[in-house]
Order: sequence, then structure tokens, then C-alpha cells
Amino acid sequence: MKVFLMDLLPYGQHFDQFKADRYIPYPLGGSHFDPKVAATTYAEHLDIWREMEDLGFDGVGLNEHHTTPHGLMVSPNMMAVAAARQTKRLEFLLLGNLLPLHNPLRIAEELAMADCISEGRILSGFARGVPREYRVYDVPMSESRARFDEALEIIVKAWTEETFSHEGRFWKFKDIGIWPRPYRQPHPPIWIPFTGSKETIELAGRNNFSAVMTAGHPGVTHDIVGYYAKQLANHGHRITPEHLCLFVDAFVAEDAQAALREYSPYYLYFVQTLWHHGSDQPREALGKAGYVASSSFDYLRPENRPHAEMDRAKIRQTNLQDVEERVRNGSLAFGSPSEVTERLIAKAEQMGANQLLLHINLGSPPHDLFREQVRRFGRDVLPALKAHQVTRVPAAESVAA
Repeated sequence: MKVFLMDLLPYGQHFDQFKADRYIPYPLGGSHFDPKVAATTYAEHLDIWREMEDLGFDGVGLNEHHTTPHGLMVSPNMMAVAAARQTKRLEFLLLGNLLPLHNPLRIAEELAMADCISEGRILSGFARGVPREYRVYDVPMSESRARFDEALEIIVKAWTEETFSHEGRFWKFKDIGIWPRPYRQPHPPIWIPFTGSKETIELAGRNNFSAVMTAGHPGVTHDIVGYYAKQLANHGHRITPEHLCLFVDAFVAEDAQAALREYSPYYLYFVQTLWHHGSDQPREALGKAGYVASSSFDYLRPENRPHAEMDRAKIRQTNLQDVEERVRNGSLAFGSPSEVTERLIAKAEQMGANQLLLHINLGSPPHDLFREQVRRFGRDVLPALKAHQVTRVPAAESVAA
């Protein structure tokens, strides 16, 4: 398997004053920002990425978020370029550029530039972003899907055609030949994060794009993978474990109790407070705003549909006992090296994914703890994962049958 570590690059200082209410005011004004903390945060994470390469990790996952200490990576492209200059092999899985918010020609150019600087180490993921970012950029959420689809079409044209023109609903270009062009031909591999909406799955299947999925409810995961396999097949493609990357929370310690002692304060800060900053709209509101269609989840079996919904109010109420239960039932891969290894391999086999993308530093843990966790994982878990090969996609087999 290939193994990536996801790094949200959160602001390196906790806001303890907001933990009791589990609520960070939005917007969070500039008086709360310390540029020295930010500078240190960027430097520390870049140092850890360089060490990840030495330890044998395949890559780092980067993303794009705005106006929040949840993540300081407003441009994953810039971070990939910064890291590319201090590494030789590490790949950069971008999850990803938020296409509805930006000029797609600029994104195509930046990614081509990053691909050249890294000599072909860009894995280009594209996403739509959360409602907070639509307010920031003054883009109607009702246009999100149409903007995403059109932007992606433009980017692929820019990368693959000698020159291109485009006249669409949102963007118009005439006789464009971009320089630089991607290092990897015809273009960097395209990855799409799945949250479950059928429109996204259909787009990925139509274009043979790879998928990144969260290790959520098993029934929901099975339905998503099965629907994705069907969409690929409808367009002449056959799903393989190389199409799939599984997103999992993990933490390695002496045992599960030690993992909880070391990591749960930071994990709880993330799920209770940090993650929800400016993004607490319920799904009903997103539907009214046109961000999610009422039919987006109708392919799921009825018994699985309730488990596909993200209830931020409920997630915010997560406590230590909830985390302990999730460790016991295997939802969180926290524990000894052998326990973490077994759980991750079992999850990958269940989904049929030959790539793992792991969260091991949620909630802005101290630099020393983050670095030690990377070293523990690289020493005690990574070799067994990289030696394992997932060869089948069970959900696709049930669809074919």
C-alpha cells in the first residue's frame, strides 16, 4: 500500500478561552493572530514533511481552507512547492484546490508550475469547499456544482490541448496555450474527495478519476464504492484498489490507553471546537442554498441514508467516553503498533483501497508530539503497511454479481 499523512496545518497555538463553550467566534479578528506563531508553525510542519520522506512515507496530504485557525494552508500549491525544494521523492496529494472559488486558468498554471518544480510529484485533487469559504469569496453556493464542473473542464483542456478556447457560463478564454505545462503527461493524476453526493461520484466515474473516502459507516462506504464502480463501468473503466484512497484517524502508542492519554486532548479540541469554526450550517440549510441537491443521496440504501448525514451539533458534543468507545469498536485506529497495523489493513481490505491517508495530528498537538508520532508510525507501522497489497474491491464484486 501507499501511505500518506494528512496535514491540515492548523495554527500552532490553542485558543483555550473558547474551549469551554466549544465555539470560536467567526470571524476571528486579526488581534488573535500572532505572525511569529504562524511562521513557526509553517517551519515546523515543513521540517516534519522532510523527515517523512526519510522515514519512507509516500506523501503528504494538503488542502485549502480560508479565514480560520483550523488550517493555515490557504494555498496547497504554495506549500507543495515549498516542500518540493527540500525533498526528492515525497508526493503531494492536494485535497484540494477549491475550484468554484478561483479562476481555473490560474489553478491550471499554478499546478503545472508546481508539477515542474517537483518533477512530477503533484497528485491534483479538486474539491468544492465548505460554506464558510463561499461567504468569504462571495460566490453563491447555488452555483457551486456548475462552477466546479466547468472549472475542471477548463483545467484539463489547459493541460492537454496545444491551445484551447472556452466559452462557458462562468469563464471565457480564447486561444490560450499555457506555459509552463505539467511535468507529468498528459497531466498530474486527478483525485476527487467523496463525501457521498452522487454528482461527485458520477463525475469521477465518467472521467476515470481516483477517489479519496473517509472510513465512515461501513454500509455507507459499501454503497459509495459500489456506486462508483458502477459509474466507472458505465464509461468503460474497471475499478481497482488503485482507484481508492482511505481516510482514517490513527495514533500509535504503547497501547490504546496510552494513545488516549497522549492524543485525546488534541483530538477533542479538534472535534469539539476547531473543526466547526464558521461551518456550522445544518444540511437542511445547505439544501436550501443549493449546495446539496435533495436527490444527491438517493442511491444509498434506505437503511444507510441516516448514517451519511453530518450532524455538526452532535459531533461538537463528542466527549472522552465517545472517543474511548470509538477506539474499542475500531472506528479510531488508536493503540499499539500491532493494533494500529491490523486495524488499518482490515479497513483497507474492507473498502478495497490500496492507498491510506492518515490523520495523526488533529487539534494542533505540540511539535514534539507530532514529530514523535511520525517517527513511531514510520518505525513501527509503516513497513508492514507498505508490504501489504490490497488486490480486490469487495463492494464492486457485489455490484457485478
